[in-house]
Amino acid sequence: MNVEQFIERLGGIALRNVFNPYRDQCAEHDHLNSASIRRMNLRNYIQAAHDCGAESVWLGRDCGYRGGRRTGIALTDEFHLPILNSQFGIRGTQKATLGGTLKERTATEVWKIIREVDQRIFLWNVFPFHPFEEGNPMSNRRHTLREFEQCKDLLLELLEWLRPRRIITLGADAHKGIARLGLTASLVRHPSYGGHLEFAAAIRRLYTPSI
Repeated sequence: MNVEQFIERLGGIALRNVFNPYRDQCAEHDHLNSASIRRMNLRNYIQAAHDCGAESVWLGRDCGYRGGRRTGIALTDEFHLPILNSQFGIRGTQKATLGGTLKERTATEVWKIIREVDQRIFLWNVFPFHPFEEGNPMSNRRHTLREFEQCKDLLLELLEWLRPRRIITLGADAHKGIARLGLTASLVRHPSYGGHLEFAAAIRRLYTPSI
């Protein structure tokens, strides 16, 4: 896989009621260079994960409006970008939006357990963009099967390039996406909606005796 070609293909996808962080500009929170910064963030992240070796890939469903929509990094809000930089030795990852630094609850729980595991984990979503309810860009919705089908080849290409030792899906929707591709993954509870304790306990079991 050529990372530049991957980023270019990712940034070329336009779907109705879907915000593509690597292409689109948010009228409320972005500036003219926001999409290019998110492309740079992702480019650095993928290259570092390939060069350093990512033990696992953790897959969420799709980007949230307080997390990956703003940063270009799945399951990662602006508050946790410096921790990602430290974990992978990345230089140059930047905040892409206007205003203050936002935290997302899911990202907070994910990064809390990543620090406990103390391994390089690559974070991605089975659908790499932010789907929203029509007329409400700052909402989250489940992506459709048709939307998934339009992006699935990119997911397969990324996993083939990173070759993780294990894939972990966060929640049933992400797990269904991986199953559609004929791949095997460990399913854990998604940390949202009160599932953070069950999520953390499941991760600990999977990484014992590593932690």
